[in-house]
Amino acid sequence: MNTQTDSLQEILENITPEIHQKLKSAIELGRWENGDKLSDEQKANCLQAVIAYDQTFLAPEQRVGYLNKQQCKTGGSKNKTRENNQ
Repeated sequence: MNTQTDSLQEILENITPEIHQKLKSAIELGRWENGDKLSDEQKANCLQAVIAYDQTFLAPEQRVGYLNKQQCKTGGSKNKTRENNQ
């Protein structure tokens, strides 16, 4: 492994579900919990961490950006998708 991969693995080992949710919230709002605005670099780093966490720990249908391809083929509505995720 290279240093970048080792660092990412260390980060992933320290991200709890609570931290994961806080990172997602910060990305969505563009601000940290304390109201400070995220820089472009912070947004990119948070997004990378969320995607890596999702890929490592979550089922595909729980990941950021998941599209239910079967439902897309059958013309399922957005409301049906939201109901399934609740």
